[in-house]
Amino acid sequence: MKEEFTPKIVGFLCNWCTYAAADLAGTSKLKMPPSLAVVRVMCSSRVDPVQVLTALLRGADGVLVAGCHPGDCHYENGNYYARRRFALLKEVVKTFGLDSDRLQLAWISASEGTRFQEVVTKFTEKIKKMGPNPMKKMTSM
Repeated sequence: MKEEFTPKIVGFLCNWCTYAAADLAGTSKLKMPPSLAVVRVMCSSRVDPVQVLTALLRGADGVLVAGCHPGDCHYENGNYYARRRFALLKEVVKTFGLDSDRLQLAWISASEGTRFQEVVTKFTEKIKKMGPNPMKKMTSM
């Protein structure tokens, strides 16, 4: 009997908004897939593209970067920088032969626990359909 594929997704979550939304989703006991490994960052703009690429090269099936809605950033313009960097990063991922849909950028405020649940659930389902990260085979020892 074959085991069902459970994706491993790394989530870089903004401390001020998305991490708080994740906490709200948890305290509200919203049901979510167990696929997300959270990395708390001070701002979505602080996510270095090298961190995202490292996660993928080490076998993460997907990467979620999530922060405050544009215009609501605790650091004023951080999410605008993140959005620009993310668009370029999707192009870089293609050069590795990976589907850029393995990356997702989302804006989720602290009060949107339900939205956090929806984003994580939909992204997990999308990654399940794509299957395991092909880099796993190349980088596993």
